[in-house]
Amino acid sequence: MLRTPVGEKRLVILEWLKEPHRYFPPQRHADLVEDGVTADAIAARLGVRREVAETHLALLTDIGLLRATRIKRRLYYRRDEIRIAEVARMFEKGW
Repeated sequence: MLRTPVGEKRLVILEWLKEPHRYFPPQRHADLVEDGVTADAIAARLGVRREVAETHLALLTDIGLLRATRIKRRLYYRRDEIRIAEVARMFEKGW
């Protein structure tokens, strides 16, 4: 995880997903808070193609900061608050 550059866009995504109802419109098949946000919605907000957003989301999921849930044919991404808190504690302790 430490070797993976987080990057500004990834930090912005994490910030948006803290309060998804503030940054994204309601979704038809999933709850923004409980289920997460689609890559399409994140791509539109970032102003990039879906594939670019999916790359950022996959990396954040791989390092454990996001969780992906499949509903029907789409993946929905939300923050893994427990994992984020664990990582924050490790850095606070001087890991």
